[in-house]
Amino acid sequence: MRVAIDISPLQTGHKVRGAGFYLDNLKKALEKYFPNNEYTFFTRGDKLPGKVELVHFPYFEPFFLALPIYKKYKTVVTVHDLTPIVFKERFPRGIKGEIKWQMQRYALKKANAIITDSQSSKKDIVKYVGVNASRVHVIYLAAGEDFQRFKTEDVRLKMVREKYKLPERFVLYVGDVTWNKNLPRLMEAVKTAGLPLVMVGKALASEDYDRNNPWNKDLNTVNQITEELTTKNKELVTKLGFVPTEDLAAIYNLATIFVMPSLYEGFGLPVLEAMASGCPVITTKEGSLGEVAGDAAFYVDAYKTENIAEGLEKVFEDEKLRKELSQKGLERVKEFSWKKTAKDTLDVYQKVLNQ
Repeated sequence: MRVAIDISPLQTGHKVRGAGFYLDNLKKALEKYFPNNEYTFFTRGDKLPGKVELVHFPYFEPFFLALPIYKKYKTVVTVHDLTPIVFKERFPRGIKGEIKWQMQRYALKKANAIITDSQSSKKDIVKYVGVNASRVHVIYLAAGEDFQRFKTEDVRLKMVREKYKLPERFVLYVGDVTWNKNLPRLMEAVKTAGLPLVMVGKALASEDYDRNNPWNKDLNTVNQITEELTTKNKELVTKLGFVPTEDLAAIYNLATIFVMPSLYEGFGLPVLEAMASGCPVITTKEGSLGEVAGDAAFYVDAYKTENIAEGLEKVFEDEKLRKELSQKGLERVKEFSWKKTAKDTLDVYQKVLNQ
C-alpha cells in the first residue's frame, strides 16, 4: 500500500496537543507496527510522487481551508469533532466563516472515507455534513506512552511538585477554555467545595488575546473568577498554562482527582491520560465522554454546578472510592492502543483502495 499523509499540523501550533498529538502518534505507530507499507509524509504545497495510491488528511477544521476542493487521488479525512458546527450559537462564524465551512463541507463530502474518534462524532458528521453513515469509520485514540502510573518514590514527582509549587492534594483540569469545556461551572463548583484546583492548558495562561471575541467569553469569565479567588484564597487556583508532556504525566500522578466537566467532547483524550496515570476521573456523559470512560469514571451533571461540587467533594474525600476508580481506569485504558488505532486506520485505507 502506497499512502501519502499530510503532516502539516506538525509544523504549526498544533504540534504538541490536539491534531498534532494524533498525527505524531499515528505516524509512529504506522511506521513501527506496519512498516511494509510505503508512507510518504508531506506538507501542504509539496508535490506528491506519482506512485501514491491514497492521500490521508488527518485533520479537519470547519473554518480553515485545509482540504483541496478538487482531488486527484482517493482520499481519507480525519474529523475529530464538529463542536463549533453542532453548537453554532456558541461559536459564531460570521459570513466568511460560513463560506469557509460550506467549502470545507463540500470537500469533505468528496472524500472516499471519513475517520472520526467516536460514535458521538460520527452521528454529528452524518447529520451536519450530509454523508452516508457507511462512509464514516469510528477509530478510537489512545493515551501517549508517557502517561503511566509512577512509583510513589519516583524522584520526578517531588521535582515536578516543587517546580510548579503544587498543593499537597488537588483537583486537576487539563484542556482548553472554549464554551464546551464548562470551566465557569467548574470554578464555581470548586469555590463551593473549597478544593484547590490546578489547571493546565496553553489558553489558560494567555494574556494577549482578543477579549471581545465571543469564542473567548469563557476565558474572560475564568480569568475573572481566578482573580476573585486569588484575592480571597491564594491556594485555591493554580493556572499553569502549557506544560511539557513529561511534566504533565507527573502532574496526573500527583493529582488527587482529575475532572473533565464538559458539555460536549468529540473524544476527551485527557480522560484516558488520567486513567493511564492511575488518577481517579470525574466527568460527564455529554458527547463521547460516557463512551470513552465507560464504568471507570464518577459521573456528574454538566449543567448543574451544585452536582459538580458534590461529586468533587465526594470523590476527593472518599479514599476507597478513589482507589476503586483508579483501578477501573487502569483496566479501562488497556482497551485503547496506538497499535489498534494504526491497524484500524490501515483497514480503512484498504477498504477505500478496494472500492
